[in-house]
Amino acid sequence: MPKGKYWNEELETLPRERLEALQLRSLQEELAFAYARSPYYKRAWDEVNARPEDVKTLADLAKFPFIDKKTQRDTQGVGSFLGELAAVPEEEAVFVSTSSGSTGVPTLSPFTARDFDEFQDVEARLFWQAGIRPNDRYVHALNFALYVGGPDVIGAQRTGALCIWVGAVPSERLLFVLQAYQPTAIWTSPSYIIALGEKALHSGIDPKKDLSVRKIIVAGEMGGSIGATRKAITDIWGAELYDFYGLSDIFGACAGHCEHHDGLHIAEDHIYVETVGLDSGEPLPPGERGELVFTTLRKRARPIIRFRTGDIGRIDVSPCECGRTLGRIYVDGRKDDMFIVSAVNVYPSDIEYVIRAMPEISNEYTIRIFEESYTCKYEVNVENVSDISDDEVREKTVNAMKARIGVRPAIVNVHPHGTLERSTHKAKRVIDQRTETVAKSRGEGI
Repeated sequence: MPKGKYWNEELETLPRERLEALQLRSLQEELAFAYARSPYYKRAWDEVNARPEDVKTLADLAKFPFIDKKTQRDTQGVGSFLGELAAVPEEEAVFVSTSSGSTGVPTLSPFTARDFDEFQDVEARLFWQAGIRPNDRYVHALNFALYVGGPDVIGAQRTGALCIWVGAVPSERLLFVLQAYQPTAIWTSPSYIIALGEKALHSGIDPKKDLSVRKIIVAGEMGGSIGATRKAITDIWGAELYDFYGLSDIFGACAGHCEHHDGLHIAEDHIYVETVGLDSGEPLPPGERGELVFTTLRKRARPIIRFRTGDIGRIDVSPCECGRTLGRIYVDGRKDDMFIVSAVNVYPSDIEYVIRAMPEISNEYTIRIFEESYTCKYEVNVENVSDISDDEVREKTVNAMKARIGVRPAIVNVHPHGTLERSTHKAKRVIDQRTETVAKSRGEGI
């Protein structure tokens, strides 16, 4: 059990040159394994004449084709239960999770015994980085039903913390656990921790005074790295907030805040990060903003080579104030969530920033994107928690959106407090009706 600041000090503080040498060796082994064992990769790489032995530098990875969610869906179940991307037979897999299916058909993510053990070691590293210690009581309030974040609790146990496997339960039950067992740490989604705090206050429970939560981990949504959302959470709970990032395609959390909260340290010993142009797909230098592309360096059940995550962000490979040299990613939003209004790129995270910074409205909101007269527009639904009129709240919201984003919403609907639906997991904030509008205009069924 580590006794100091780092879970694995040697790894987490490797000089950049040594870290990249480690990445290159691992990448060469991963590519050779994938080419020899995965039907899909052998076929796809042969088509473009890309060979693992040609990779002499990390930059040579750019010679290989991308994969994405569609690749996973198209190859899933083809040739075997695990599909053509898999590089091991089913007998070598010990665990599978699935994606949420929020962007299409849910996709399987298989793990060998080694994959799973290393997955949990990374979780332990991130928990330790977030300050979880053996004297903590930790509540894991994530869904255990096929969700890749469920098993992350095993990583928390490796830190020596007392772990309470709560899962996704009704708010009343979770509040009972927080009152009865007085845990010091919890992990859930940004939307849910806000809704839970509001419910506690409504029930006469002050999270700051009556509960013992001092560390909150959030994931699954953008909010944990949005300043206004972070403030909204800490104002209710009085706890330190840590944002984690993960994706079912590789494993649970693979990046997270340290105590400085400046970007999310990513497990670069397991994942090689590229940033590519949104349209060109050409690699960009570290620090430039584009689409994040991930390649696994050690996963055996299903290697992931040049996976376009759909997340827009950048990576900073300079050392952090915490002493860690593992790069930090900054995620701005989803590529498929971005929409363009009057030639301005609009991200739901920017809208969230405005809403969470306004004291006149609650933390709940929804966004509707629609087309009118062949023009993209957006609508925002908010709740009035102030003493001023709905019209005044509407005007303030419109002006704040215009100032922050550059384009005002076409519609702002102001609702009474408590009437917008609360989520117990990932909140569905964005409703995109543009496809529906086009389909209707063509007379197609939805």
